[in-house]
Amino acid sequence: MRKALIVWGGWDGHQPKEVAGLFQEVLMKEGFEVEVSDSLDAFADGEKLKALDLIVPVWTMDKIKPEYVENVSLAVQSGVGLAGCHGGMCDAFRENVDWQFMTGGQWVAHPGNDGTNYVVNIKHSSSPLTQDIEDFEVSSEQYYLHVDPAVEVLATTRFPVTEGPHSLNKAVDMPVAWTKRWGVGRVYYNSLGHQANIIDIPVVKEMMRRGFLWCAEGKTAAVNGGTHTHG
Repeated sequence: MRKALIVWGGWDGHQPKEVAGLFQEVLMKEGFEVEVSDSLDAFADGEKLKALDLIVPVWTMDKIKPEYVENVSLAVQSGVGLAGCHGGMCDAFRENVDWQFMTGGQWVAHPGNDGTNYVVNIKHSSSPLTQDIEDFEVSSEQYYLHVDPAVEVLATTRFPVTEGPHSLNKAVDMPVAWTKRWGVGRVYYNSLGHQANIIDIPVVKEMMRRGFLWCAEGKTAAVNGGTHTHG
């Protein structure tokens, strides 16, 4: 049975416990054995992490011991998948650049705040992660991120929607969802998910489900000696 670890905590405004519960449901339906922890000490045992298929962080705006980041990084480099959403993965530890390098981006702003109406544009490519998913509208925070140019972008959103100091720049298609590699491990991120009700939107939940599975499949590929490209 494939094994997943969900670690939730940090800022309560993102409803980490509820989001973690939704992710646990998705993974259990896919046959995963799921451990859920509300402590960053879950990252203390590096060898235990390497035995997993998937790590799902749901932790916002906090500090983390550098050795815990190293443990996660080495596990992912060995083939363990890493997948998460919104601030739970890419606004987790603002002071730790190693975490940001691994995950592929860092939140810097959400002009208009919660309740901003915007379109998520799906980028159709060879990736199975976007197959048969169409563009959709959402009312939530629209994340402006600083993004690793190495990522493969799966979905974008157009800025500016609301006025701000960024508005006089040319239009920007900001990544919403992406994949990247970290060692032979697979990483998936989706900027949606401000609160549990957004994750519970069927198309968002499906995007996360596919991301989880794709990342976990990377462990099998790594064990079998595969280092396939994106998609």
